Amino acid sequence: MRYPQGGGLTAERQCKREELRLQAAERFARGEGSTLIARDLRVSVRSVQRWRHTWAEGGPRSLRSQGPASLPRLSEKQFAQLESELAKGPAAHGWEDQRWTLNRVKTVIGRRFHLTYTIQGVRKLLVRNGWSCQVPARRAMERDDDAVAGWVKEVWPRAEGQRRPVEPGWSSRTKPASP
Repeated sequence: MRYPQGGGLTAERQCKREELRLQAAERFARGEGSTLIARDLRVSVRSVQRWRHTWAEGGPRSLRSQGPASLPRLSEKQFAQLESELAKGPAAHGWEDQRWTLNRVKTVIGRRFHLTYTIQGVRKLLVRNGWSCQVPARRAMERDDDAVAGWVKEVWPRAEGQRRPVEPGWSSRTKPASP
């Protein structure tokens, strides 16, 4: 992810970025070039050009931070309730197996809090709060190793198909020995 925990810039980093934009605004007023400003502030020229455009339209005030793009839809208290619901397991919510999928978590959020989330929104919510994708640590007890070995020996070669024999390639479309 781009930022720690997928939550965007921290308040401290937002302040630093705002300071950079305001320093750039002072230099815009003095007539300095974008390349020089970008090099001195250690940002991209494109960012400086965007800031200059915004500054030209609205002045230095337009370069101030707008705050976070959006507030979380579930409060910390509600997320704690969601975690306790997830701890009960999928069977407690009507699913037969013990797998939490993003779609199932979305359904629980809808039932419990009457909020609609997209699948990606659920993933971002969980990652932001420290959850991660889990893979089983052990093989399933029902696994039949003999059946797997037989499938790899007999079925897989047929599914994979025949490979062409390896021959030297030609740079020409026609072989030299062709009539």
